[in-house]
Formats: sequence, structure tokens, C-alpha cells
Amino acid sequence: MLPEQARGGFPRLHVLDNVDPETISALLGRLILSRTLFIVTSKSGGTAETMAQFLIVSARLAAEGLALGSHVVFITDPSTGALRPLANAQGVPALDIPQSVGGRFSVLTPVGTLPSALIGIDIGTLLSGAEEMASRCDTDALLENPAGAFATLQWLADTRHGRTINVFMPYSDRLRDFADWFVQLWAESLGKQTTDGAYVGPTPLAALGATDQHSQVQLFMEGPKNKTVTFVAVSERGMDVTIPHGFSNVEELGYLGSHTLGELISIEQRATAGALAMRGRPNMTVHLQRVDEWHVGGLIMLLELATAYAGQLYGIDAFNQPGVELGKQFAYALLGRPGAQAARREWDSLPAPDPRWTV
Repeated sequence: MLPEQARGGFPRLHVLDNVDPETISALLGRLILSRTLFIVTSKSGGTAETMAQFLIVSARLAAEGLALGSHVVFITDPSTGALRPLANAQGVPALDIPQSVGGRFSVLTPVGTLPSALIGIDIGTLLSGAEEMASRCDTDALLENPAGAFATLQWLADTRHGRTINVFMPYSDRLRDFADWFVQLWAESLGKQTTDGAYVGPTPLAALGATDQHSQVQLFMEGPKNKTVTFVAVSERGMDVTIPHGFSNVEELGYLGSHTLGELISIEQRATAGALAMRGRPNMTVHLQRVDEWHVGGLIMLLELATAYAGQLYGIDAFNQPGVELGKQFAYALLGRPGAQAARREWDSLPAPDPRWTV
């Protein structure tokens, strides 16, 4: 939401990742449509939430006499799905999601790189960082393979020591949403049923340092011994703020003067890691020199590769998502989508709610 000059002339980016009508209405009520580009991302072109948003936007554009091809870009499958023929018919530019790449692994394809480039992120450097990490992880020497080490430690903690919850806790506001991305990557990839019928998969949990020291760390410290914590520490900040001396006669304030906020948040991370270790709570720290394109690209690749390795360790396919499909089919059936009659019959076979359990 910075003003134009502070953004260097680059546009603002709004991400509509839900279909809450209040959010959608509020944003569309603020936008100047003639100056807005909408990026519609769906590999199949059948995602109900994304397609509903697209239909709303296309109707708004038509009502203002604005050409679809000048204000919409599709990111979709190279040859199949609903959006590719629509792009050809309507003159809408379309970028490809490689057929072999699933949605949660697609951040380094145009799904992530197009909006990044539009707001001034150097995607060449982002991809270079990812490439360097992929090279580092291309070895079977575990102590030289960061992604292999991460996956193996988490798998052992889960399967041998009952640490079924993986907390991912960056100490940087700029990585707050990165933690949410990791949660989807880890949960949707690893929560599966094996071929012998076992149910596997650790539960990821996003936290933010130092904020969640005051909301979650009590549980991590003294709650059930079922968690690992992965910290992300940042050595260099783009800017820092010195804490001034003031009220030096007040014991709780006087010691802070001349320290910086960067120093404070770094010490908070180290202190929390040490406290957890003292209580026998396993944790690791991923160290980033700074939050920039090269380091974030490397972190993305590290976690994507770790997820793939973990899938092999658990004996499941990390790249499919069968558990999501039934809910999609039920939604299609309830909305009346053609071809969903079988799902409708299955839905109708569910027992009716028992009023005895309604409070």
C-alpha cells in the first residue's frame, strides 16, 4: 500500500486467495478497473473459487466497456483445461504452468514469477538462488544436502519420537506469508495414505517470531512433547532502528537503550531456541543472510526438495492430492456442475444431521 513514488512506479499487488464476498466486494469497490490487470491462475480452469472470481471480474470489465484481453492474463495448463481455449477465443494473454508441476510446487513458474516481476522483484536472481540450492542438494551425502537433512530430521522426529507437529517460525515479518506457503506445501504433499493402508504425515504449524513467543511458545515449551520447531533467522535487515535511551531510572526500560530492533529480534530467536533446547524440545535454525530474491529463491527450493525427499521416506507420492478431490466433487455437485451426478448421489447418501446434537 505504499504510495507510487515509494513503489518506484511499480503497481500494487492484491492477492484474492479466498471467495469471502465482503473481501471481494471491498477490493473491487476500491480499484480503478481501467488501470487494473487481473491475473487468473488455474491449471485446470475448473477451480470453482478462481473461476467465480473471474466471472465477476469479466462482468465488471464488460460493464465498463473494457476489453478482456487488455486487463486479464491467464496462467494455466499449456494445452488442456478450460482457460486455454478461452484465451485463444477472447485474445487473452496466457502463460504456461508446466504440465508436470502441481500447484503448491509452482511458485517458481509464472504462477509466482509473473506477479513478482510486475511489482519489481528480480526474478532472475530469485531463480538463480533456487538453482544454486538445487545444485547443493544434488548429492546423496546427507551432511552436504540441506534439503535431505531437513527431510530426514523431520521424518525421524515424527516416526521415531512422536513429534507429529512441525512448527515453522521465521523471525521476519517479510516471511510471515512464507510460513503459510510452507504449511500448504508440507500438509498437502505429505498427509497421505500409504499403499499398505497406513495414514502418515506430520502436521505443519505456522508461527511468527517474535510475535508468537507471546501466543504459542508456552505450548511449545511445556505442552505435549509432539513438536519440532524450525526457526528462520535473518542476519542482515534492510534497515534498522536504534532504541533510544529513556527513562533510564526504570529498570525494565533502561537496559534497552543503544540496542537496535534488529539486535533485539535476533536475540529473541536465539533465546527461544536455547530455552526449547534446555527443555529437551527439538529445534533447528535455518540461517538467511538477508531476505532478498537470491536467499528466498534458495529457501523455496530447499523446502520443495525436502518435501519430495520426505515423500520418499514416508513411502507416498508427494505430488498428488487425492484427499482434496472428494470435497471438490461434492462442491461441484451442490453447485450443479455437469458431470457431477455421481458425487451428488454420494452426497445424498450421507446421513441427515441428528437434531439431538444441535446445541
